Amino acid sequence: MLLKNGLIFTGNGFTPGDILIEGDKIAAVGTDTGYVSGEVIDLDGRKVLPGLIDIHTHGCGMKDFCDGTEEALDTLAATYIQNGITTVCPTSMTLPIDRLEEIYSVYAKWMERPHHGTRLIGINMEGPFLSVEKRGAHRAEYVIPANMQDFMRLWEASGHRIRLVDVAPEIEGNLDFIRQANKLCTVSVAHTNATYEQAMEGYHAGAVNTTHLFNAMSGFSHRAPGTVGAAFDSGAYAELICDGEHVCPPVIRTAFKVIGDKIAVVSDSLMAAGMPEGTICTLGVDTVQVKDGRAVLPNGTIAGSIVNILEEIRRLIAFGIDENLAIRCSTITPAKIIGADSHIGSITPGKQADLLVLTEDYTPFLVFRDGICEIS
Repeated sequence: MLLKNGLIFTGNGFTPGDILIEGDKIAAVGTDTGYVSGEVIDLDGRKVLPGLIDIHTHGCGMKDFCDGTEEALDTLAATYIQNGITTVCPTSMTLPIDRLEEIYSVYAKWMERPHHGTRLIGINMEGPFLSVEKRGAHRAEYVIPANMQDFMRLWEASGHRIRLVDVAPEIEGNLDFIRQANKLCTVSVAHTNATYEQAMEGYHAGAVNTTHLFNAMSGFSHRAPGTVGAAFDSGAYAELICDGEHVCPPVIRTAFKVIGDKIAVVSDSLMAAGMPEGTICTLGVDTVQVKDGRAVLPNGTIAGSIVNILEEIRRLIAFGIDENLAIRCSTITPAKIIGADSHIGSITPGKQADLLVLTEDYTPFLVFRDGICEIS
């Protein structure tokens, strides 16, 4: 298949050219692709982005990963793809280990069969190894110290498909866990009341990512830099929810100025993503309502977003963030965080043919995953 006459995202801008797809991979990019025969689609000068990657999302389409059903996973895969998101890490809440084991087992079974839509590449295990003080929307009674015994139960249940595990580094024993777990997956500093020094210990122990920067963590002060300061100073990656609700636009701009391409745009979306005001849904065992553009618990605590990362890119551009940077932070950066950048995250020969073709108003025109047109 040849996609001709597109504006192809190079990482630093857009260049006119063609994309040759052979099977599930990108075979060539440019003005001379060596095309011989096959289907040709004229993109008529439309922008072509790598498929978007969301490494922190709980749900959409009124389904949640923690529903623990194959039906829910089918809905997630079918819904994310509609917004050009070709890869996600479905994210679990803090729940009892027995329940997480059930949820992960369903996911492992689902992964054994072919499916259309978005690639659910591996689990983001957001709990239960968090700080009670900074638990956010997570239930305190289910929070426990990090330990390899419980983690390995879930690792096996998932079919070895945990991509990220979130840890509060200040809790006794959690640093030892980080040193062991980082051999199996990416470790992220998360939901933490750590001092700057404690957070830096977490990064030095092997954590390379920060979960939703600014949210549910010790904040930044000129004499107490906290986890935010450690994230800035450590060289680690950092997820950032860019809906303008979790973090205000001036602070979003500051974060991009400080760490730039180390940011991974994430949605942290709930099942109510895209739903209207007043929608009521669940998150774990709690009830959440869409109110004033936010998804909140009954006590008013913000529980997650109701947008997707394509919408966040649009908002970032409106906030004054460079379009190229916003796209990189929604594609190649998250791919790097989960160790998948060798095969997804950019429009490069040899990588999977995951592509998002945009209309003039920045909505999906065509979406390809593994060379198959999923949305047209």
